[in-house]
Amino acid sequence: MSLLFRSKKTDKGAKATQVTGFRRFMMYFASHIQQAVGSLGELWRTPFASMMTIAVLGLSLTLPATLYVVVKNSQAVGTQWDNPAEITVFLQKSLNAQQVETFARRVEMMDEVASVQHIGRDEALREFRDYSGFGSAIDYLESNPLPDVLVVTPSREYSAAGRAATLQRQLAGESEVSEAKLDQDWIERLHALIRLVEDALGALALLLCIAVVLIVGNTIRLGILNRRDEIMIMKLVGATNGYIQRPFLYTGAWYGIIGGLIAWLATFLLIWWIRAAVLRVTELYDSQFRLQGLTFNELIILWVIAVSLGLLGSWIAVRRHVAEIEPR
Repeated sequence: MSLLFRSKKTDKGAKATQVTGFRRFMMYFASHIQQAVGSLGELWRTPFASMMTIAVLGLSLTLPATLYVVVKNSQAVGTQWDNPAEITVFLQKSLNAQQVETFARRVEMMDEVASVQHIGRDEALREFRDYSGFGSAIDYLESNPLPDVLVVTPSREYSAAGRAATLQRQLAGESEVSEAKLDQDWIERLHALIRLVEDALGALALLLCIAVVLIVGNTIRLGILNRRDEIMIMKLVGATNGYIQRPFLYTGAWYGIIGGLIAWLATFLLIWWIRAAVLRVTELYDSQFRLQGLTFNELIILWVIAVSLGLLGSWIAVRRHVAEIEPR
């Protein structure tokens, strides 16, 4: 007799079996373990078909996971460039050298300004001649068309985009200034592009998750139909729908567990492949940027998503198809 049962004598001397709450819990727990191991054995008996489903689940999660890494690193780069570093101030052409120097000193003494770099008209024309490729044509100009330029670096307190824009408007209102430019357009375009990728990633991840649920559900449905006669016999001897459904739910969980491991490996390989290309690009731009992969918590979340999708697909299949099978 099982150790989970104990017997005691009744008043008439007969033995009666009594199951305590603890033993009932242990029996329930042992039954779950038995069915979980049995469902894993079913997968092992059909390795090719099982691995096809598991590979689809794992690789379907690899693409959004890799795109998430790209978006995360793009956001990190965007954060570094979020604050404009300089304001370009174009002065009036009518100012003489003394007036330009006086105005530059006055700007440098402002609390909002960290430093000021003066680029003279002649220096600006020489740089334009050297880098534009129109050197011979520029020599025919009767006068220098370029103004004096001040490159203003905001202080730490005014380096944020909003405060830098306020400083830019303040400088633009000075009588000596022709135009003050704070170039934020490219930063806004970068953030708009990142938001576009985020939206596309969300839509793609949702579609792939739905596809995974449908594939797992269809695989579990075929497994239920293949064991139709066995299910009818189990119902004839008193098995409940919950008891019959449990092995199929564990099968979906195993799909998710193993599929999540495949997603881990595939994502790691893709990030490793991309990291080499990113390293070559950053070396060309003399940057210290390094591609960051998934953290441990993000890997756990990816694994939980894989298991949840496997369970959801199997739950949808068993709730419908097991209930439809009834003994005639």
